[in-house]
Amino acid sequence: MPQITLHVNGVERAIHVDPRELLLDVLRGALGLTSVHSACDQGPCGACTVLVDGAAIRSCLMFAVQVDGSQVMTVEGLAAPGTLHPVQVAFSECHALQCGFCTPAMVLSVVELLEREPDPSRDAIEEALAGQLCRCTGYEPIIEAVELAVRRRHDEQVPA
Repeated sequence: MPQITLHVNGVERAIHVDPRELLLDVLRGALGLTSVHSACDQGPCGACTVLVDGAAIRSCLMFAVQVDGSQVMTVEGLAAPGTLHPVQVAFSECHALQCGFCTPAMVLSVVELLEREPDPSRDAIEEALAGQLCRCTGYEPIIEAVELAVRRRHDEQVPA
């Protein structure tokens, strides 16, 4: 079995993988990162979304060997232990997490969006979330959470 090197949540990991092993299975099984959820195993639900070199990808559609040498971020690595990323705080305050199954992937998709587009329009937010299936919230609280995170980011940038 080939060995690959991944930089997962800021930590370099050398792992032996079967060439046909999915990134999803390596993250959950070998590394114990259970925020990466398996649901449809075909991509459209988005529950397995992680950031690879800053881009939101479906880990159920990528072989682990495809990301050899890449930076991989799961929701576990977004903030220091015991703290939350500002997007996570906004999700909590806007009740955008309901059952929580889709939340890690939604948060990562939003983080990627805000890195690409710091002041997204509502249409851009909806487009970024279009690949994420949530059966609980109706999406409105999620969109409100993104808008709150954007407002707070702007408030922090205003000189006092």
